[in-house]
Amino acid sequence: MAVQPRRTVSIQRTLGYHRMKAEIRHIVSPDVDMDLPDLSCPSDFCALVQMTVGPKGELSGESFDIVVCTPAWIGRRVAEHGPLIGRHYLIVENFQPEAIKHFLYRQIDSLEGSSWLELAAKIGRIGRWEFEDYGE
Repeated sequence: MAVQPRRTVSIQRTLGYHRMKAEIRHIVSPDVDMDLPDLSCPSDFCALVQMTVGPKGELSGESFDIVVCTPAWIGRRVAEHGPLIGRHYLIVENFQPEAIKHFLYRQIDSLEGSSWLELAAKIGRIGRWEFEDYGE
């Protein structure tokens, strides 16, 4: 008698298994106006960008911070201050708010998890989650 392959998808549906998705509620920056149209801005800049992200279909959201900078800014920063750890950095050619937002929306939309905690940890690889070191 032949062994039948497992039907994981049907088992997952039967058990109520679902993959959670996230959505960005807001993208803001205390350093620059993220509502500017795409302009060819200086190629030497750095700005903090803050995303409020929550589970798709829910009202809640949590903060994720990312530093958006250019290679020229990194080069100048390293020349002046030495090595730089690059976690939670998004490196762009120049400041184009719409392109930056579009990139972040695509990245967040591509993620899924079995719980908000799992999903937030994945988003935390892109931007620093406000609860990343919570409780430590």
